[in-house]
Amino acid sequence: MAPRLLSCLVKPSSSEKINAMADVEAEEQRQGGAVVVELFTSQGCATSPEAELLASRLGRGDFELGIPLILLAHHVDYWDYMGWKDPFGSSLSTVRQKTYVEALGLDTMFTPQVVVQGRAHCTGTDQEALLASITSAPRFPAPTFQANFQRPSPDTLQVSLSGALRMKVDSNGANVMVALYENGLITNCQSGENKGKVLSNDFVVRKLDKLCSIKDISSKKTVSGAVNFPLWEGFNSGKCVIAVFVQNSSHQTFGSQNFKLPENL
Repeated sequence: MAPRLLSCLVKPSSSEKINAMADVEAEEQRQGGAVVVELFTSQGCATSPEAELLASRLGRGDFELGIPLILLAHHVDYWDYMGWKDPFGSSLSTVRQKTYVEALGLDTMFTPQVVVQGRAHCTGTDQEALLASITSAPRFPAPTFQANFQRPSPDTLQVSLSGALRMKVDSNGANVMVALYENGLITNCQSGENKGKVLSNDFVVRKLDKLCSIKDISSKKTVSGAVNFPLWEGFNSGKCVIAVFVQNSSHQTFGSQNFKLPENL
């Protein structure tokens, strides 16, 4: 079943909500919100496990950066011909990486590669460069989305979101993206460059879809929409998280949020 994009509505927020948010918004404007870190990786790449470990350490807070992070691991499929088909690999992840290669003016694609806030990139194993990219990345207030989760069918998760973006969107427009990712995945790699290794993967993007496209709205207007995600065999909501983030036409990332899924959903 393919993901189905439902309607996206834009309406003014109530004055009460705006007033209640004023102090929080001012503080977040000073401190900044989360930084989105996207890892492009593959179980078929010999150096990707090192990058995966670095990403997991970031997620655990090992480096004490004092910066909230949203980590997403996109498993590409162009390593599959090397003898091991990544069970999480996707042609859509490969297309997303190509989009960043073009937007950043790069010559080629490679794994492991990290893109930070859609603005900077580095090799996924280069700890120093990665930490520097994160600490220097621009930060933006998080949207005020509220999330509702439903299972309209056994193999479908519906994610409904409503809230203010807290950023003005001009006539160039922006997309609100929704990612469903999973932590704590273990794979016994039986062939390819990582043959014989037990691979641990976190932040694995299972599905990525567009909630809606918007333009010409103020930071205080409410955006509402829903996305249907097809689920996979063995789906465990307790291991899954929803990430929401805003990207402009240049694929630069602005506000972002994380939502843990309820257990036993």
